[in-house]
Amino acid sequence: MKAIITGAASGIGRAVAGKLAAGSPGSKLLVTDRSGNGLETLIHDLADRDVEIEPFVADITRPEDCVAIVERMEARFGGVDAIVSNAGGVRGGLLKELAIDAFDYSFALNTRPTWLLAKAAYPMLCASRGSIVATASTAAEYPTSPLGTYGASKAALVMLVKQMAAEWGRDGIRCNIVSPGPTVTGITQPVYADPEARRTRVAHIPLGRLGEADDIAEAILFLIDRRASHITGVNLTVDGGMIVDVMRPIGAGTGNLRNE
Repeated sequence: MKAIITGAASGIGRAVAGKLAAGSPGSKLLVTDRSGNGLETLIHDLADRDVEIEPFVADITRPEDCVAIVERMEARFGGVDAIVSNAGGVRGGLLKELAIDAFDYSFALNTRPTWLLAKAAYPMLCASRGSIVATASTAAEYPTSPLGTYGASKAALVMLVKQMAAEWGRDGIRCNIVSPGPTVTGITQPVYADPEARRTRVAHIPLGRLGEADDIAEAILFLIDRRASHITGVNLTVDGGMIVDVMRPIGAGTGNLRNE
């Protein structure tokens, strides 16, 4: 497996890299992040694995950096089988107060890089009949205040990837999305360290626990694998059942309601 993984220094991206290194000997991975220190730690931790790893420090909000990532992948490994477009983030704020640069930043970070990476890698993906998986969020479907344009940028990402699936399917390129629900990562750990905040979130999850980075990584790995060779244009939600039970907090209580 020849794969690009963005946001690989921590959280879900790090989990994807680790699981690929453990489960796919001989893989060739380009791992990229803004954090050079985080990438160094990742490479150190995977040093005993039978994989080749190329670190690349980049800021994916810069279009030229997205192109440079793909160019480095081609120069080092000669092609790509999968792009895991995982990097993202939140610049929160109420819409009535949000600055234009914060609005633009959300889309420059959470939406545009997937297109830029895929567009630059398109010839190599055609050659390998490869796969793209982008990390979105359940916030793409359910507004969450005060996250500003985070949900909107993730919703745009979902539609972008579905459009890519429709256009590129005849080229043999599969394009899918994984949407995590509440998940414990380095970014969210401070929130869930509050017992009350954790209890409140877990109360809305039928499976009774928060997601872990490994849960999301397993879904991503399935979608880039040949086991999913007839799956494209799918948004796979990994949320412990939160969305299917979304009405329970405001629902019918005992269910003994009558309309007479």
